[in-house]
Amino acid sequence: MTLCELDQYFRSFLRIEDYGADVSKNGVQIQNSAPDSKPIKKIAFAVDACEETALRAAKEGADVLFVHHGLLWGGCEPITGHMYKRFAAFIKNDLALYACHIPLDANNPCGNNYGLAARLGLCQCEPFGTWRGMTIGVKGVLPEPFEVSELARRVLNPGEKPLAVLPFGKKEVRTVGIISGGAADDVGQAVEQNLDAYITGEMQHELFHYIKESGINFIAGGHYQTETVGVNLVKDKVQKDLGLETVFIDFPTEW
Repeated sequence: MTLCELDQYFRSFLRIEDYGADVSKNGVQIQNSAPDSKPIKKIAFAVDACEETALRAAKEGADVLFVHHGLLWGGCEPITGHMYKRFAAFIKNDLALYACHIPLDANNPCGNNYGLAARLGLCQCEPFGTWRGMTIGVKGVLPEPFEVSELARRVLNPGEKPLAVLPFGKKEVRTVGIISGGAADDVGQAVEQNLDAYITGEMQHELFHYIKESGINFIAGGHYQTETVGVNLVKDKVQKDLGLETVFIDFPTEW
């Protein structure tokens, strides 16, 4: 499989073309030396594209690094300073970069939000949460009621800790909305839909009083921790569908 063929494979289920309002340049952001002919034998997966993840992927012998957060957003910027270091790590190692931002948040079943919903065993799942006209999250009903502390424990991997848990809603949670990453502002959509709890990655100081006054449970599970989900689900799908060797590059930001 070549890089061009791999691009078509990813597009076949991630539906990148459906998310044109995304600020990320989704798809191949850095090609390799021969995208039409060089065989892809190993793919690395990470949350973020940076010098460190590129160098680790190259050390693992990967041909491609697939990430949620790529290097190219909106307009172009000069390839100097830290940006030069990042690009150089890819080009010097003939390592291709593939990015998938909002399409990976929204994908069912391989995305961050549906992946988190699956961890909780959410039933009656429906699309939830819009950003720039794109629906990116999911909402559903728990199979049994949990207290918010138990909800926070179950939504994260063993050993991970949430950034914040605000138990300002019902003691027993049944309905949950999820938008991973930096979607704290979207708690208002969960309030409008009368959900018992809202799960995202980060928390903002100015939202504390709104969350308390609205009477909703809020969990900030960590931007990084809530977005390792999708890349790992895609990694597993690649192994199953294509039989290629894969590796996850874990480089937590503690945020």
